[in-house]
Amino acid sequence: MPHTAEDWPIGAALLQFPGTTPDGGSVQDAPAPTWDAVLGEVAAEGFDHVDLTDSWLRPGDLSPARREELAHVLKRRELGISAISVTRRSVIDPDPAVAEDNLAYLLRTVDAAADLGATVVCAGLHRPLTPAQRSALWFWHEPGGADPEGDERTWALAVERLRAAGERAAHHGLRLSLEMYEDTYLGTPESAVRLVRDIGLPNVGLNPDLGNLVRLHRPVRPWEELLRPVLPYVDYWHVKNYHRDFDPATGAYFTVPAPLEGGVIDYRRALEMALRAGFDGPICTEHYGGDGLGVSARNRDYLRRLLAAKLPLVGAQRGEGRP
Repeated sequence: MPHTAEDWPIGAALLQFPGTTPDGGSVQDAPAPTWDAVLGEVAAEGFDHVDLTDSWLRPGDLSPARREELAHVLKRRELGISAISVTRRSVIDPDPAVAEDNLAYLLRTVDAAADLGATVVCAGLHRPLTPAQRSALWFWHEPGGADPEGDERTWALAVERLRAAGERAAHHGLRLSLEMYEDTYLGTPESAVRLVRDIGLPNVGLNPDLGNLVRLHRPVRPWEELLRPVLPYVDYWHVKNYHRDFDPATGAYFTVPAPLEGGVIDYRRALEMALRAGFDGPICTEHYGGDGLGVSARNRDYLRRLLAAKLPLVGAQRGEGRP
């Protein structure tokens, strides 16, 4: 393994930080001290890496001079970049002009990631939240956009455009990780694996964000069945967890965010499964609701304890020639 439990890159997501400042301005256009204030909070929680989630700040849309300012802030706070995550910018959006713009933005983000010293760009095929999702208590209570099933032309376009992004990433020595998300071509393990295989680049893999799937208010396969088929392709990992319940008398589902060690996904087992499969990529801790950053810090510490227990075990078994 290239990392130890102590230095494995585990970054904080920035989901809990809005893209607008308290006075209604844009974080994108804000002066560097505004960025420093947020990244200072991340560092104060003990993180040494951050996932630059583009709902907060879009590195791909920064000028070279402003990227230098961001790099200076990151260096001042002693934060590495676990990844830059491109969210809700599908390269196969139903609006062709939007889809083309999203591809151009993804390519710019790959270039920006290289400039900033990141090693991974994470992207997906999920779309912006619908009005119903934005008004719900939790957005996953309402259905979002869906990729057309059985549409080979749209599938081929997804392969073509994500391959282009993967080639751009390879040029810079970066990985491209595709985030699993419901009702997209990355919404099931079978479809996600097929997509990566069709893209056919060694630097393009999967982000098995199981939390995106187990929180749905519908029947969901056991998390092991969602994770096991994609393990050979995992190169980055958004981790979060949810409490999940189902009342057969009414047919009602209930899901709510949980800390990693408390939800329906057993990350003690999931992490060991991933390590046995050769996973060596960065990890990002996410959490919706409450003090998401504080819960993410708790989750980071839990992961380091698991890594301390699992890495020697997995290493010893590999040395003995056991799977």
